[in-house]
Amino acid sequence: MANKLMSAAQAVAQIQDGMTVGIGGWGPRRKPMALVRELLRSPAKDLTVVAYGGADVGMLCAAGKVKKLIFAFVTLDFIPLEPYFRQARQSGALQVMEIDEGHFLLGLKAAAMRVPFIPTRIGLGTDVLKHNPGLKLIDSPYDNKQWVAMPALPLDVALLHVDRADARGVCQVKGPDLYMDDLFARAAKTTLVSCDELVESSYFAQGEEARYVPWERSETAGVVHLPYGAHPSSCAPLYGFDTKHFKEYAASAKEEGGWAQYFERYVQCSQAEYLERVGGPEAIAKLPLPVF
Repeated sequence: MANKLMSAAQAVAQIQDGMTVGIGGWGPRRKPMALVRELLRSPAKDLTVVAYGGADVGMLCAAGKVKKLIFAFVTLDFIPLEPYFRQARQSGALQVMEIDEGHFLLGLKAAAMRVPFIPTRIGLGTDVLKHNPGLKLIDSPYDNKQWVAMPALPLDVALLHVDRADARGVCQVKGPDLYMDDLFARAAKTTLVSCDELVESSYFAQGEEARYVPWERSETAGVVHLPYGAHPSSCAPLYGFDTKHFKEYAASAKEEGGWAQYFERYVQCSQAEYLERVGGPEAIAKLPLPVF
């Protein structure tokens, strides 16, 4: 079996200028933030980012790495609009495709199925079509109705975070919601995964552990062992999101030179240094789980 273990730097080095990068998770939940920080330190630019966004999108916008954003929302939940995304959006710094959450799901599913589009009634009679002239209506071959043809959202690379994985690329998520991570994995040419726990392959043969494996190991191109790699987002049931840190991050967007200061303290450092600067692994492990 192939050994897919690699460092964060080796994983992110596969992301080149102009690529389309999908980022899994949902708002402040199970985002591959350690990989995003590695991407922030990399030279990659002019990216098309596809995400149900949170601080991952905001940080990449603040760093000037995003050329186009395909999104349904960008939020920290208790902070409704992600602050650095908001600045980029309001200044017109981004090309955008803003779509309904359902459109987003179907776009990923179409890419995963290797079909050009999926017909849907989502968006009919709404301004989603008005603001996305690229979304086409098609005639049904079976009745006299028209449907929205949601185009596929193929990805060059997907960045995901999971609870645990083995060296072969078997990944496990035990949280209450997978979000669309399985679709991101299948929609991408290259899927790179960080994990909190690296386990032996025999782990998945125990009890019902294999039932929590959401995609085939063949879809995983690289595994990076990064304990607490989702912080400051959550990775339930292991740890919740860090409200205090998110408030500090959001406050930096209102300060002169705030992003540069945040970047220097929390991005321009190793993962071990980052964990110590946010309170240490023991403190992260005690963060309360989000309520759904």
